[in-house]
Amino acid sequence: MASPRSQPIPGTTLFDGKQAQKGYALNKMCFSFNEARNRAEFQADEAAYMRKYGLNEQQTQAIRQRDVLGLLAAGGNVYYLAKFAGILGLDVQDLGAAQTGMSKEAFKARLVAQNNQPDRLA
Repeated sequence: MASPRSQPIPGTTLFDGKQAQKGYALNKMCFSFNEARNRAEFQADEAAYMRKYGLNEQQTQAIRQRDVLGLLAAGGNVYYLAKFAGILGLDVQDLGAAQTGMSKEAFKARLVAQNNQPDRLA
Protein backbone atom coordinates (compact mmCIF):
# COMPACT_ATOMS: atom_id res chain seq x y z
CA MET A 1 0.00 0.00 0.00
CA ALA A 2 1.35 3.42 -0.97
CA SER A 3 1.96 5.96 1.75
CA PRO A 4 -0.27 9.06 1.77
CA ARG A 5 2.70 11.14 0.63
CA SER A 6 3.09 9.17 -2.59
CA GLN A 7 -0.56 9.40 -3.60
CA PRO A 8 -1.34 12.24 -6.01
CA ILE A 9 -3.70 15.01 -4.97
CA PRO A 10 -6.05 15.80 -7.87
CA GLY A 11 -5.39 19.20 -9.42
CA THR A 12 -2.05 19.76 -7.69
CA THR A 13 1.59 19.44 -8.61
CA LEU A 14 3.69 17.77 -5.93
CA PHE A 15 6.83 19.80 -5.27
CA ASP A 16 9.45 17.14 -4.76
CA GLY A 17 13.13 16.80 -5.60
CA LYS A 18 12.43 16.27 -9.29
CA GLN A 19 10.27 19.40 -9.47
CA ALA A 20 12.88 21.35 -7.50
CA GLN A 21 15.54 20.48 -10.06
CA LYS A 22 13.17 21.23 -12.93
CA GLY A 23 12.29 24.64 -11.48
CA TYR A 24 15.71 25.72 -10.24
CA ALA A 25 16.16 28.57 -12.75
CA LEU A 26 12.57 29.77 -12.35
CA ASN A 27 12.75 29.77 -8.57
CA LYS A 28 16.15 31.46 -8.61
CA MET A 29 14.72 34.21 -10.83
CA CYS A 30 11.67 34.65 -8.60
CA PHE A 31 13.91 34.82 -5.52
CA SER A 32 15.78 37.68 -7.18
CA PHE A 33 12.58 39.74 -6.98
CA ASN A 34 13.33 40.33 -3.30
CA GLU A 35 15.37 43.30 -4.55
CA ALA A 36 13.56 46.29 -6.05
CA ARG A 37 16.21 46.81 -8.73
CA ASN A 38 15.63 43.26 -10.01
CA ARG A 39 11.87 43.78 -10.13
CA ALA A 40 12.44 46.97 -12.12
CA GLU A 41 14.84 45.19 -14.48
CA PHE A 42 12.28 42.43 -15.08
CA GLN A 43 9.50 44.93 -15.72
CA ALA A 44 11.70 46.87 -18.16
CA ASP A 45 12.50 43.79 -20.31
CA GLU A 46 10.90 40.52 -19.23
CA ALA A 47 12.35 38.48 -22.09
CA ALA A 48 15.92 39.56 -21.38
CA TYR A 49 15.49 38.93 -17.68
CA MET A 50 14.15 35.42 -18.28
CA ARG A 51 17.08 34.69 -20.63
CA LYS A 52 19.48 35.96 -17.95
CA TYR A 53 18.22 33.21 -15.64
CA GLY A 54 18.02 30.51 -18.31
CA LEU A 55 14.30 29.77 -18.12
CA ASN A 56 13.14 27.01 -20.44
CA GLU A 57 10.30 27.41 -22.94
CA GLN A 58 7.61 26.02 -20.60
CA GLN A 59 8.63 28.44 -17.85
CA THR A 60 8.94 31.37 -20.26
CA GLN A 61 5.47 30.78 -21.69
CA ALA A 62 3.92 30.44 -18.24
CA ILE A 63 5.53 33.73 -17.15
CA ARG A 64 4.31 35.49 -20.31
CA GLN A 65 0.79 34.15 -19.83
CA ARG A 66 0.79 34.84 -16.06
CA ASP A 67 -0.19 31.19 -15.67
CA VAL A 68 0.38 30.34 -12.01
CA LEU A 69 -0.68 26.70 -12.39
CA GLY A 70 1.66 26.42 -15.39
CA LEU A 71 4.48 27.83 -13.29
CA LEU A 72 3.84 25.22 -10.61
CA ALA A 73 3.89 22.49 -13.26
CA ALA A 74 7.14 23.97 -14.60
CA GLY A 75 8.84 23.44 -11.24
CA GLY A 76 7.85 26.64 -9.48
CA ASN A 77 7.70 26.66 -5.71
CA VAL A 78 4.73 28.65 -4.41
CA TYR A 79 6.90 30.56 -1.93
CA TYR A 80 9.20 31.80 -4.69
CA LEU A 81 6.31 32.34 -7.09
CA ALA A 82 4.78 34.67 -4.50
CA LYS A 83 7.63 37.07 -5.33
CA PHE A 84 6.58 37.06 -8.99
CA ALA A 85 2.91 37.33 -8.03
CA GLY A 86 3.76 40.43 -6.00
CA ILE A 87 4.93 42.16 -9.16
CA LEU A 88 1.48 41.47 -10.60
CA GLY A 89 -0.27 42.79 -7.50
CA LEU A 90 -1.29 39.30 -6.36
CA ASP A 91 -0.86 37.73 -2.93
CA VAL A 92 -0.60 34.16 -1.64
CA GLN A 93 -4.38 33.91 -1.32
CA ASP A 94 -4.66 34.72 -5.04
CA LEU A 95 -2.23 31.86 -5.72
CA GLY A 96 -4.18 29.49 -3.47
CA ALA A 97 -7.41 30.41 -5.23
CA ALA A 98 -5.79 29.75 -8.62
CA GLN A 99 -4.47 26.37 -7.44
CA THR A 100 -7.88 25.28 -6.25
CA GLY A 101 -9.89 26.77 -9.11
CA MET A 102 -11.83 28.94 -6.67
CA SER A 103 -12.45 32.66 -6.56
CA LYS A 104 -10.32 34.50 -4.03
CA GLU A 105 -13.41 35.23 -1.94
CA ALA A 106 -14.41 31.53 -1.89
CA PHE A 107 -10.84 30.52 -1.04
CA LYS A 108 -10.71 32.98 1.86
CA ALA A 109 -14.07 31.72 3.14
CA ARG A 110 -12.75 28.17 2.99
CA LEU A 111 -9.70 29.14 5.04
CA VAL A 112 -11.88 30.83 7.64
CA ALA A 113 -14.21 27.82 7.79
CA GLN A 114 -11.28 25.45 8.30
CA ASN A 115 -9.91 27.70 11.03
CA ASN A 116 -13.27 27.58 12.84
CA GLN A 117 -13.25 23.79 13.16
CA PRO A 118 -13.66 22.51 16.74
CA ASP A 119 -10.44 21.44 18.37
CA ARG A 120 -10.06 17.74 17.59
CA LEU A 121 -7.55 17.12 20.35
CA ALA A 122 -9.74 18.45 23.17
